Amino acid sequence: MSKNAQRLSQLVSTFGPGSMVDLPTRSIVVGGLEQWDMRPGTFQPVSEPRLAQRLQILLQERGQLDQGQRLNLRTPPVSDGNGEPKGVAAPIFPNWFVCDQVEANAEGTPTRRRRLVQWRDLDPKGRRRFTPEGGKRTEVTPIRFVCACDKGHLQDIEWRWVVHGATPCQEPMWIEERGTSADPADTSVVCGCGKRLSLQEAFQPRRLGFCKGERPWLLDRDPNGCGDGTTPLKLLTRTATNTYFPQVLTVISLPSEEDVLTKLVDEIIGEMNKVTSIERVGLFREFNEAAAASLTRYSDAEIFDCLTRLREGATADAARSPKVAEFDLFASGRPEIGTNHPGAKLYAQTLARSDWDDGSWASLKFVQALVAVHRLREVSCLYGFTRFEAAPTAADGDIEDISLAVHGAPIARATDWLPACEQFGEGLFVHVDSDAIATWLNGAGDRHRQLVGGYNRWKIRFGAAAPKYPTTPYVLLHSLAHALMTEIALDCGYPASSLKERIYALGPNGAERCGILLYTASAGAQGTLGGLVGTAPRFAQILRAALERIIICSNDPICCDHDPEHQTGDRATHGAACHGCLLIAETSCESRNLFLDRSLLVPTMSTPRFACFEC
Repeated sequence: MSKNAQRLSQLVSTFGPGSMVDLPTRSIVVGGLEQWDMRPGTFQPVSEPRLAQRLQILLQERGQLDQGQRLNLRTPPVSDGNGEPKGVAAPIFPNWFVCDQVEANAEGTPTRRRRLVQWRDLDPKGRRRFTPEGGKRTEVTPIRFVCACDKGHLQDIEWRWVVHGATPCQEPMWIEERGTSADPADTSVVCGCGKRLSLQEAFQPRRLGFCKGERPWLLDRDPNGCGDGTTPLKLLTRTATNTYFPQVLTVISLPSEEDVLTKLVDEIIGEMNKVTSIERVGLFREFNEAAAASLTRYSDAEIFDCLTRLREGATADAARSPKVAEFDLFASGRPEIGTNHPGAKLYAQTLARSDWDDGSWASLKFVQALVAVHRLREVSCLYGFTRFEAAPTAADGDIEDISLAVHGAPIARATDWLPACEQFGEGLFVHVDSDAIATWLNGAGDRHRQLVGGYNRWKIRFGAAAPKYPTTPYVLLHSLAHALMTEIALDCGYPASSLKERIYALGPNGAERCGILLYTASAGAQGTLGGLVGTAPRFAQILRAALERIIICSNDPICCDHDPEHQTGDRATHGAACHGCLLIAETSCESRNLFLDRSLLVPTMSTPRFACFEC
C-alpha cells in the first residue's frame, strides 16, 4: 500500500477529503482531517496570517471552530524518515463490486452479464477476488455508480431495495450490458428472482430513495441535514468530473518589511498559534529550540508585541478581499517591491516604460505599468467541497457564496487546522489604466447589456442566492489574460497549462483597480527558471501578437455570432469565446473558463464596435 500516494498539492485540490480515488485493487474515499496522521514531525506549518485569519472567520461562522480558537495551516502528512510514511486514512468506497468474469446468459440473449457482489463477500486475504458458488475465482472491480445529494453527502446505492422495493430477496444479482454505447438504457441490474432495473430508470427523481446524511469520509452521518427523509438522492458516476469540486482559497504572500524581528516572527508565526501571552512566549522558546535560537537577542515582551501587531494586521486584512492588498502592492509604482534574497516571499521590480514600450503603438497606453515579479509565493488552502455543481468563484478573489442549489460540505467534523500548500514561482503584473477602462466602458453599453442578459439566464439555476455579476471590466481583463497566456506560452517555452492568472477588476463597477497577474508556480521548488520574467522586454510585441491572433477564430462566424442572451448553461456567460480562441486549461483559469468575450478586445466579424484595442 506504500505506493498508493498522492502529491501534497493534489490533497489540497483534486483529491482532498470526500473525493473518490481509484487504487489498483479498490476504490476509496479520502478521509477527513481527523483521519490524517498529523503527529509531530509529519507535517510543516504554513505561515500565511492573512489566509488563516480569513478562513478562521469562515469556520467560526459555520460552527466548526470555537470563537476563542486560532486556526493554523499545515501541509498534508509526509514521511518523517522513520519507517513507514505517515499518511491519510481512506475508507473503502463503494462497497459494491462487479466481477470481471462474464457469465453466460441463461436466456441466450447477446448480453454481457457480470456478478454484483459486496466487499464483505470478497476473499478476506486479498480483498480483490470473489469465488462464486461452485465456480472459479475471479477478479473484481468497484461498481461505477454511487449516489449523492446536493449537500455533498455520499452513499452506496441500496441495489436490493432499488430493484425489489420493500420485498426481501437474497438471490444473486448481476450487471447486464448490451451493445457498446454505454447508454444507461443498455445497462441493467438483474436479480436471480427475475426482477430488473434499467439504469435509465435510476435517473428518475426519487427512484434511488432519500438521503440519510452519510459522510463516509468522516465515518458518520451528518447530524444537521438530510435525516428527515425528504432530500432525494441522485445517481453519480464515480469517476465523473462532477463528483468533487474543491473549495480552495488562494493568496499571493506579501512581504513584511518593518524590521528584523518582524521578519523573524513572520517566518514562524504559523507555529505560534498557542502563544496568547508574554508568559507563553517563554514556553514556546523552551519547547521549540530551533525557532527560539533565531530570537535569542529579543525579550519575551518584544516578541509578543511583534506577534500581536502581525495578528492585528492580518485581522484587518481579513475584512477585505485578498486581491485588494495584492493589487495595492503591485500597483504601488515602487521601483523594488520586497527584498531580493532566496528566503523572500515576494520580490518584484516596476519596469521603466522605455524597457517595454517603444511608443510605436498607441493602444499600449491602455497599460499603465508593467511589473516583473522575479519571485512570488502562492499559498492555497482547502476548506470544503461541493458535488454536482462547482461553487462560482467571486471576482474579487474572496470566499465564494455557496448558499446555492448545491452546498459546501465540510472536510472535518471540527478542527483547528486546515491543509495548505505553498508554491514558488515568477510572474508578470500588468497594471491597466482604470481611466481608460472607464472611458471604454461608456462606449460598450450594448455589449454590456448582452453579457448581463446572458448572466441573468445562467444564474437562474442558483435561485435567490445567485453569485454577483463579475462586471464587464472583469470580462475584458479575463479575456485579455487568456489571450496573453496562450501567446506567452508560445514565446517563453512554458506549457500553457503551467501558467495561472489572477484578475484584478475591483470596485463597484470593476474599474477602480484594474490589473492582471500572470504567473507560474510549482510545489517543492524554490522558484522557476525566469522564462516568464524574461518576456517583459518583448511585452508590447507579445500583446500585439496575442490580439492579432484572436481577431479571426477558426470557428468563425459561429464563434463571433455567439449571443449570450439566447444560450443556456455556462455558454450563457460567454460572448465570442470558444476552444479555438480564448478557452484554456481549467486548471489555469480562476473562473473555470466562464465570463470571456474576445469582441471586447478586438473587432470581430459580428461586433466590431466594442473593441478596446486597435491592432
